[in-house]
Amino acid sequence: MDAPMRRRTPLPYVDEHTILVEADADEVWWALAEALDWAFSRPAAVRYAKLVGCADHTASGPRPPVEGATTFPGFRTLTAIPARQLTLLGRHRFSSYTLTFHLEAAGPDHVRLRAETRAAFPGPAGGLYRLLTVGTGTHAKLTRRLLTTARLQAERPWRRAG
Repeated sequence: MDAPMRRRTPLPYVDEHTILVEADADEVWWALAEALDWAFSRPAAVRYAKLVGCADHTASGPRPPVEGATTFPGFRTLTAIPARQLTLLGRHRFSSYTLTFHLEAAGPDHVRLRAETRAAFPGPAGGLYRLLTVGTGTHAKLTRRLLTTARLQAERPWRRAG
């Protein structure tokens, strides 16, 4: 991993969103990878990553994500502990950020899937970017949609029958 992509100290906390999934942790892990792939590998997401100057704007690496891979446009995998935790790290002109997904047992065949965002928005341009993404609620809406997509994927009957 490139030196600028490593994080030694935590970035400032932005927000956290949680959803309860009726599936086991392995199913949720795979469903999360599918949801992330769907969300960040679409043409519009790739164009956006290029527009804001993401350090990584092409996907490479295996699915589910492994540490060090440029997993999705705008993100590199910092931590990948299957069925437990996935931390994605990224940066662009206006922000440096992490998105960490925690999978926590919440009873038999139930997992609490939690997404925690941390980010720094340096300078006036970063402040404006924060206002446009976090301040308008866009980031929260997209994060909740991502969690819901993962839940729906994990709870599909064909997945549970296998």
